[in-house]
Amino acid sequence: MAKGLRGARSPKNTPRAWQRMLSGRRLDLLDPSPMDIEIEDIAHGLARVARWNGQTIGEHGFSVAQHSIVVEEIVSYIQPAIDPKWRLAALLHDASEYVIGDMISPFKAALGVSYKEFEERLEHAIHARFGLPAKTPQAIKKLIKQADRACAYFEATQLAGFDHEESLGFFGPLPQGLTLKLVPQPASEAQDHYVRRFHVLSEAAGFERTQAAFDTE
Repeated sequence: MAKGLRGARSPKNTPRAWQRMLSGRRLDLLDPSPMDIEIEDIAHGLARVARWNGQTIGEHGFSVAQHSIVVEEIVSYIQPAIDPKWRLAALLHDASEYVIGDMISPFKAALGVSYKEFEERLEHAIHARFGLPAKTPQAIKKLIKQADRACAYFEATQLAGFDHEESLGFFGPLPQGLTLKLVPQPASEAQDHYVRRFHVLSEAAGFERTQAAFDTE
């Protein structure tokens, strides 16, 4: 199949259910194929999606790309000997948001199960694309969630105007000894950093061959 042609045509009067990426890929949102997913598209999108709906201080928004990098760092802080593939899973934990954006938690809850199923289909395709199991083991998901909540605490208190006690109430206790200073980056810097970190972790996990196989499609 020629690169970028998947999902290019739809019957007349059928609503378009694919998105064209800058790589030329066309991702079917209802039935996402791993062959139509590129890390450069993910990084580009996530670097331009702001956490907290952009309601943060500073010249630049705190992007989902930068958030994901910090979450991966926290995972390795909590479990320094963790397998690189699970650090990669941490980096990619919000990768589906390059398509669907970063919806705040209350809105996700309001949308209900159908949104979660849509998110999971994208996540499974992303994992297949980069060599990870479709479903992350529960213990790893719990660890990533712990790191995600810790990152959210620092975002809330340093960037989004929440106080310490309020944030602890929302996000729970921090990993012992963890301290962070968050400085929102321009989108181009966050994008480049995300791609570089992806390749470091993918190579460490032995998945670069998986990526190369898809690149020939």
